[in-house]
Amino acid sequence: MTIFAQMISGDIPVDFVHEDEYCIVINDINPQAPVHLLVIPKKEIPRLSQSEDTDQAVLGHLMLVAKKIAKEQGLESFRLVINDGVDACQSVYHLHLHILGGRGFSWPPG
Repeated sequence: MTIFAQMISGDIPVDFVHEDEYCIVINDINPQAPVHLLVIPKKEIPRLSQSEDTDQAVLGHLMLVAKKIAKEQGLESFRLVINDGVDACQSVYHLHLHILGGRGFSWPPG
């Protein structure tokens, strides 16, 4: 069971920024920007590349929640990041979106 699954189940106490029937949002414990939140589906999907067509609704929901939370955080612009696999620096194999904001970003990232 991943650390995110333990948070979702209540085994690890955490203050949710947002919770609904499909996902939670938490502050990242190692922020890379002044605002750094994680949008985590309650369904355990290890990697975006391992999602299935039946996950379309939850994946879309994650994007809409990210938009809503970014607005609530006062972000006029922000970056969404999904790391997929070891070479992309995915450290927890439970799909999650990073909402990053509150500073400028450069391109290309990384």
